[in-house]
Amino acid sequence: MAGRRSSWTRRGGLAACLAVVGLMLAGVPALAQDRTIKVGIMSGEDEEVWQAVVAEAAKTGLTVEPVVFSDYTQPNEALARGDIDANAFQHQPYLDAQIQSQGYEITAVGYTAVWPIGLYSRKYKSVAELPEGATIGVPNDPSNEGRALLVLQNEGLIRLDPEAGILATVTDIVENPKDLRINELDAGVVGRAIDDLDAAVVNTDWALKAGLDPDQERIAQEPIENNPYRNFIAVRTEDKDAPWVAPLVAAYQNEAVRAVFDRVYRGTGVAAY
Repeated sequence: MAGRRSSWTRRGGLAACLAVVGLMLAGVPALAQDRTIKVGIMSGEDEEVWQAVVAEAAKTGLTVEPVVFSDYTQPNEALARGDIDANAFQHQPYLDAQIQSQGYEITAVGYTAVWPIGLYSRKYKSVAELPEGATIGVPNDPSNEGRALLVLQNEGLIRLDPEAGILATVTDIVENPKDLRINELDAGVVGRAIDDLDAAVVNTDWALKAGLDPDQERIAQEPIENNPYRNFIAVRTEDKDAPWVAPLVAAYQNEAVRAVFDRVYRGTGVAAY
């Protein structure tokens, strides 16, 4: 009898150990395993990157479902409504502007990448060649317009009111020595309108969608060092400590996803973690 009790004890101990190991290997709390985490992303190249994230998340038992949007205003609306659990498409200045105008309670939980915004032209090979009265397209949403105008200021084309900060608009231009015409367009349109403009400041993801060539057609770009426009994964503030958040961020921040990102974006984006 003693030998039998000892055998059962050993078996029980082994079963307990296997259970613990299973939990350790899963890496995700049971609460997170019971649901699918829906993440809002923008259509295009990021869809391929997020398929790699889905695969990495699955290794730890987390199920991730990308939800694709085509308009920058949609992912935060969907997140605030509870239609999705997270999104990954924006930087802090954009989120700050959205919070100010819409009252969202959304928090960044992990950096993804930065896409340096650039000045593109199919008519001129350098900033110096831009003529008097040239028409320059810029995105018209608050954060990206300010970012675009700062690129023009960095290149000496305009000077902005120092009080305007990163959310500057065309009304904050205090010097315009070449009398440039600034044409405000939707961020998704400005790149496709390049043939009707002398130059355009275009977000990198939209530049790729518009078929612009960063190597041949980008004549200036913002600095990468200390760039405030790093993109991130964001969640509702009430969910920032949810058990699935850290595994979701880890599913993005790894070398396997970085390799896919580098291949897809061909050097126009830089990992920010």
